[in-house]
Amino acid sequence: MSQESGTSLDTYSTNHEIGQDNVRFLGLDVHNPVFLISGTLIVAFVVFTLIFPDQAAVYFGELRPWITAKFDWVFMYSANFFVLFCIALIFSPLGRIRLGGPDARPQYSFLSWVAMLFAAGIGIGIMFYAVLEPMNHFLKPALGMEYATDDAAREFALAATVYHWALHPWAIYSVVGLALGFFCFNKGLPLVIRSTFYPLLGERIWGWPGHIIDILAVLATMFGLATSLGFGAEQAAGGLSYLYGISAGGFVNIVVVAVITLIALISVMRGLDGGIKKLSEINMIIALFLGLFVLWMGSTTESLINIFDNTVTYVRYLPALSEWRGRDDYYYMHDWTTFYWSWWVAFSPFVGMFIARISMGRTVRQYMLGTMLAPSFIFMAWMTVFGGFAMDQYVTDGYTGVVDTVQNWQPELSLFAFLAELPLSGLTSVIGIILVLVFFVTSMDSGSLIVDTMTAGGKIQTPVAQRIFWCVFLGLLGAALLLGGGLASLQALALTTGFPFCIIMVFMCFSTLKGMVEEYRSESKG
Repeated sequence: MSQESGTSLDTYSTNHEIGQDNVRFLGLDVHNPVFLISGTLIVAFVVFTLIFPDQAAVYFGELRPWITAKFDWVFMYSANFFVLFCIALIFSPLGRIRLGGPDARPQYSFLSWVAMLFAAGIGIGIMFYAVLEPMNHFLKPALGMEYATDDAAREFALAATVYHWALHPWAIYSVVGLALGFFCFNKGLPLVIRSTFYPLLGERIWGWPGHIIDILAVLATMFGLATSLGFGAEQAAGGLSYLYGISAGGFVNIVVVAVITLIALISVMRGLDGGIKKLSEINMIIALFLGLFVLWMGSTTESLINIFDNTVTYVRYLPALSEWRGRDDYYYMHDWTTFYWSWWVAFSPFVGMFIARISMGRTVRQYMLGTMLAPSFIFMAWMTVFGGFAMDQYVTDGYTGVVDTVQNWQPELSLFAFLAELPLSGLTSVIGIILVLVFFVTSMDSGSLIVDTMTAGGKIQTPVAQRIFWCVFLGLLGAALLLGGGLASLQALALTTGFPFCIIMVFMCFSTLKGMVEEYRSESKG
């Protein structure tokens, strides 16, 4: 989008056009030096990890605990700040600003919009963690809940799980999405992370300060996506092993990554509406079917009541779970919360840019309420139905299948062990694998699309070969990390790339606020 396409009353004055710094060769149209540096670093990382997997595993294994111990407070307080920032915008006069200008209208219906948020955001995660995490927090409680009654422990376990999947992650995504949408659609700047710093850096965003911001965003996105894809591959391979006796391991994981990369390539070539949108809607229908089935098999009325009760419990424990000082439950805060916040931050350039692309026409207030509350409610309900039922299986029926997967640290099997106790377990387990794989495809598809946009200087219409390049290397990156230390490597890289981008996001908030105040004053005068 060029400057002239902005529809606000006060577009930024800049002589810089999209493509001015682009290099065209071999049919490609890429931004120099963002594509060159980020692409080279990714390729070098993949090659190193594949050639020296043992050394990579040792290095990544040491990296994660060091970052969580040294910088946990940065992630904890930054995530809280993002939530408060989003809430403040909802209730402020700035909430009336419309992305795209006063006359813009939404391109997608509310349901299609939410479906794409859900599928491209953290869909793989809820398949991986919906049963595992509540049971883990029930068996290993935080905040001194070790001696609580079973009922209280179950309530807290769900609250501690929802804390990682509701307001905080969606505030992180919303901040980036709002900044990108506002500066692109209202101020006529390219759809790249550097654009969000124009009020603070001015024309310097076109120089090395902007290059560095975009390169960090690309690296964070690639490693954040690789983490999700690694979880998806582990779970799909684990499901095949659990159901059909196919030996799970490195080779099977790599085959899964290769097959899904191939399917994602087909989706990439079909584009946003023909690929991601249709897959997202299909996945929402399949997920709804599985969720309703599990709800029906359990205590339906009690589960529906528990959704409300767990929301209240989540709000009650929210201040204590969000605090950094005085905590001694380091297992929960470091191995779970700090990792999650870094993962969401690393994921935020991708999800934020994707949200921005599908959110033009909505007011800031509509945008914030939609992106924070709709997905939060979905995850609240999903975790309550699946996690609550799994804990009931253990406490009431004495079934230890899920408990064994937690205690033996076989997280990829938790969902399938849970479904094994229900009727039609073979069918529902296959549906679970399909959901994981389709979430896998939509994440790779939309991720490669977004990374391509970032490395093409904000261009939306780029040669298909560029999106294919990023899709292929995203698959290679996930495969390399699985070979070079497995889930520990995935988590370590999410932390490493998430930390610098977390600092960038804090400044992004102030830059966005400055730009929106200028916009509000211009519209008020007009």
